[in-house]
Amino acid sequence: MTSVMWFRRDLRINDNKALYHASKENDLILLFQVNPEQFISGSPSHQAFFSSVANFKKEIDKNAHLQIMFGEPIELLKRLKDAIPAWDKVFFNQDETGYGAKRDKAARAFFEYNNITVHAYHDAYLHSAEEVKKTSTEYYKIFTPYYKKWREEIKETPFKSVLTPENIIKKELFPHDEEQFEKLIQDLPELDLKVLGEEAANTRLKNFIKRDLAEYAKARDIPDSDQTSHLSRYLRTGEISIRTVWQALQQTKPTEGRAIFEKELCWRDFYNMIYVSFPNQKNEPIQENYRFIEWENNREFFKQWQEGKTGYPLVDAAMRQLKETGWMHNRLRMITASFLTKDLLIDWRYGEKYFQQMLIDYDPASNISGWQWAASTGTDAVPYFRIFNPTTQSEKFDPSGKFIRKYVEELSNLPDKFIHQPEKMSESQQKEHNLILGDDYPLPIVDHKERRKLAISRYEFSKEQFRGNI
Repeated sequence: MTSVMWFRRDLRINDNKALYHASKENDLILLFQVNPEQFISGSPSHQAFFSSVANFKKEIDKNAHLQIMFGEPIELLKRLKDAIPAWDKVFFNQDETGYGAKRDKAARAFFEYNNITVHAYHDAYLHSAEEVKKTSTEYYKIFTPYYKKWREEIKETPFKSVLTPENIIKKELFPHDEEQFEKLIQDLPELDLKVLGEEAANTRLKNFIKRDLAEYAKARDIPDSDQTSHLSRYLRTGEISIRTVWQALQQTKPTEGRAIFEKELCWRDFYNMIYVSFPNQKNEPIQENYRFIEWENNREFFKQWQEGKTGYPLVDAAMRQLKETGWMHNRLRMITASFLTKDLLIDWRYGEKYFQQMLIDYDPASNISGWQWAASTGTDAVPYFRIFNPTTQSEKFDPSGKFIRKYVEELSNLPDKFIHQPEKMSESQQKEHNLILGDDYPLPIVDHKERRKLAISRYEFSKEQFRGNI
């Protein structure tokens, strides 16, 4: 009889729960399915994920073989069953949300019909959505009580997977599919990902703990210091497991930095739970009273936001960082999202979709919830009247303008007193610093104070509409 280990966003050998159990089987097929329906061609998000898949296959193929199949999942499973009639067990780490949950539901029906025993596991989070609940039938909606209970729950320790090459079926079952995958990888535009894979992820974890964890509580908000963990891209692909991260933290001495970072991991679990409890949250606001906001959706403003040409230096630096690297500092994600939704009054769904395309660490649950938080439409979100002032945020978190100068080169020669508000320069000062506003760098495309008032009135109007008072 034959078993299949179906990889998804768990591109690693060590501490892989499904693989830990599957590796005990004889005649094991290692499988990864490429579904073109999920492609976002030409995007950094797409490039980063499939670069990691290609690296994983390269590592697997040194001693075994990772079978690649190309196409719609259920059709591929049918082809695999036709090719291997003896296939009777499947192992995978399941998804609880979004496309992955729908795929797994359809796959389970196929497996049941074909008498294939399913061994499915929760692997991507410290706690699945069902493990930390208010009651047996009620999910949490507020983070703080969720966090208190989450802290009390026992966390799993890593699973020590042992992959025995002798048990792996090394024959290339679908050569045409493998050729399609090779072409996909060859056609990917270059993206400076620096290092890929399980070893690189573990090195990144060790370096973060050694150099940055102790100061994380304060340093995490300073874009130029870049002292965040950068583990999100590896957690997105599964090149490192969340259990491995947690265990490494527990082996350090308790500090404020460690406590804050652990809370960030809890936010990750919380947002996954929220996505399970509100499965339509990618397309509609969780809070019903904000479903009537009158968005302006100005296309030119949206384009200027994307290109980092809003006239607000920190916003522009952040958006250019995203465009150049496929990554953005977390504090800046909040600032740019607030600016798009509250200052420009552009629907948060446009921003969420753009980040999905651009982020090399795109995680649906975290990204969607983050955007709903910034737009004040989600659960436990920032109050609608709390609107980030992009200038004061800039002065607070990039006081010397070092981060701004790195990504907005046209401002690099400005003195500190103008770096956050170039529009305060007189004409003579603009000439002195070789920066003509409106030509070399845009004037602010909106007035923050006026737009803040307008945004608050739009949110209040939406609430009144929902209540039926208008």
